[in-house]
Amino acid sequence: MHEGNILLFFLALCFALAAGLIGCFALMKRMLLASDVISHLALPGLGVAFLLKINPLYGGAVTLFLGTFLVWQLQKKTGLATDASIGVVFAAALAIGAAVTPKGDLIDALFGGLGSVNWLGFLLGVAASAVVVIAVFLMKDRLTLSTFSTELAASSGIRVDPLDLIYLLVFSLTVLVGLRFMGALLASSLIILPAAAARQFADRLSRFFVISAAISMISIVAGVFFNTYLFHLSTIAPATVIFAALVFAASLIVRRSW
Repeated sequence: MHEGNILLFFLALCFALAAGLIGCFALMKRMLLASDVISHLALPGLGVAFLLKINPLYGGAVTLFLGTFLVWQLQKKTGLATDASIGVVFAAALAIGAAVTPKGDLIDALFGGLGSVNWLGFLLGVAASAVVVIAVFLMKDRLTLSTFSTELAASSGIRVDPLDLIYLLVFSLTVLVGLRFMGALLASSLIILPAAAARQFADRLSRFFVISAAISMISIVAGVFFNTYLFHLSTIAPATVIFAALVFAASLIVRRSW
């Protein structure tokens, strides 16, 4: 296997680990559908970057984090629910992204395949994934408490609004790492599907984390395998998401049989 492909594969595994963990809180906070929309916030930046002939991930990062901050502001100042706030920003982001992205680059922007990775990109991606993993474990108690009762969290001295912003930014960082493999359309799939499948079997938070992360990473391995020997596409995203969806379907069947 070419060195660049090896780096890309291990970076995809790091992304999968981060996605599996952050997805657990997305599910508990009832943000799974809203999280699917957050990845689309990167699309305008990807389109502009393609037009300017610069690394598309730079442009995607700008609009992704600006959009995330705007979502938080809308939620905080207008009282809109998180999913409603994201929906407002999403509609504009998707329209702008579709309008400015060159036609020849639109498939890559939507479904991944944004090129190989060099050592700098690899190290930055690993570092970003590590930040997500560390942040999840540092915030897990506060996030869990604020998820089930914001009033109790506030009375315990937890500043809920800044915590929500940090969570959204960490979530967006996870999406950013996944843009290279999954694109703006499917980047959140490994946040949604593994967590939803793991929830069928987890009776403790620690087990929930482990199962979700494992399913996410196995999905990447399966995506690489099936894309190599079956689909032969320029991106592993479709094969990866199909496998994760099948795992979720199997989890429902197994849970019903218990």
